[in-house]
Amino acid sequence: MTAHEIRDLGEAALTWVCDHRDGFTLGDDALAEHGNVNTTWKPLGELAQVCVCVRRHTDPATPLHVMACDLLSFAWHQTGRGALFLELQRLEPFATYPLEVYAAFASAGLRHEDYERATATVARTRGWHLTEQEPNRRMSVLNSERRSGIPEHGDMARALGRTWLAGLPEPWTFELAAGYTLTHVIFHLTDWGLTPGAVPPPVAAYLRHWLPPWLDTCLEDEQWDLSCELLAVASSLPGPPERALFQEAWARLATAQDDSGFVPEVGGRGSRTTAPAFVDCYHSTLMTAFAAVLTADRLREAEPVSDGQGVPG
Repeated sequence: MTAHEIRDLGEAALTWVCDHRDGFTLGDDALAEHGNVNTTWKPLGELAQVCVCVRRHTDPATPLHVMACDLLSFAWHQTGRGALFLELQRLEPFATYPLEVYAAFASAGLRHEDYERATATVARTRGWHLTEQEPNRRMSVLNSERRSGIPEHGDMARALGRTWLAGLPEPWTFELAAGYTLTHVIFHLTDWGLTPGAVPPPVAAYLRHWLPPWLDTCLEDEQWDLSCELLAVASSLPGPPERALFQEAWARLATAQDDSGFVPEVGGRGSRTTAPAFVDCYHSTLMTAFAAVLTADRLREAEPVSDGQGVPG
């Protein structure tokens, strides 16, 4: 598939997200004492992060860019233009997820000074510095601090060194949990594909060698959500893009995308009799848009310039 065709898949996915934005609306349970963060703040934060990435890698005149801007504005409005983060910080001062969600908005210039000031105070405490976290989650917090203008409380390289991926593990130990962990290690390390050079050479070489068979396994098993995340990782590595890998993988992903634009987390068209619930396809559809814009951008960067007239169409 061409960069243009891949971008079209991303545009169809983001169109579906636009049509189903109500699914990301924060309800009264968003601030509830025992509210489920995974069904409130997590989806909204994922929406914001993908929209930030789409805006970074698309021309302002394109439909993808326009939709991403509109959705990001919608998501920011859901937070009360940042005011709800301050309330979350008051309710759960040592929770990291509010900062992790807020950081996506902050990276796009949408900021709330009072929240940042309150969180910066908590971030100076020993309690914040010594919170026990999985290494990839520690990387998320460190990157969120950086994006929000808060001094990083730890070292990103040290956090990376404690991850499964940094150990260059035996490739046959790859499974779903390890796959999702390694993708997020790369996302936090590269600020969601913005700085491929941040991936250390040994890790980049390891992924270039083993990511293709891992991706092939996920595609064969119709694990579309993880496949998209792995494609985003492939687009976040330094060096020239793996053109053949992208073309084959996206051709297979195209068969999973519904005519309306959504992509299921798992399974193919033949296994569906009705459209899946929002919760069962929103993330994979967001990841399709995210991976598509990263892939298309990397492929366009690698296009040869013809006769001084620019990149061939």
